[in-house]
Amino acid sequence: MKTIKLLTLILCVISFNGFSQRRFEEKKEKIKSLKIAYITNELNLTPDEATKFWPLFNAFETRQSEIRIQKIKGYLDRMDDEVLNRMSDKEANALLIQLENTEEDLYINKKKFLNNLKGVLPPIKIIKLKRAEDNFNKKLLQQYRDKK
Repeated sequence: MKTIKLLTLILCVISFNGFSQRRFEEKKEKIKSLKIAYITNELNLTPDEATKFWPLFNAFETRQSEIRIQKIKGYLDRMDDEVLNRMSDKEANALLIQLENTEEDLYINKKKFLNNLKGVLPPIKIIKLKRAEDNFNKKLLQQYRDKK
C-alpha cells in the first residue's frame, strides 16, 4: 500500500515538473516571438536587411544565453547568504574574477555582434536596434510588475 502511494506521489511530482518546464519554454518562446515582432516593426528592415540581420541576431542571442548559462550557473549556487558568509577572501576573489570574466565574455560577444551589423545595417538602424531592445525590455518588465 505504501509503495503505491509513494509511486503515485513520485509520478505526480515528475508530471508537475514536466508541465512547469513546458509552460516555461512556451512563455520563453512567446517572449522571443514578441521581441522579434517588436524589433522588426521598430527597425523597418528591408527584405535584404532582414535576410542578413536575423541570422546574426539569433546567433548573438544564442551565444549570450550560452555564456550566461555556462558561466553564471557555475556560481549561482555559491551566491546564497549562507555560502557567502562562510566564503574566504581567496574564494571570494576567485568568484569575483569569474564574474568579471563572464561580463567580459558578454561584452566581447556584443561588440562582435555590433561590428558584424555594420556590414548589414546602416548605423541609424543599429542605434534603433539598441533603443528597440531597451524599450522592449522595459515594456516586458512593466507588464510583469503590473501582473503582480
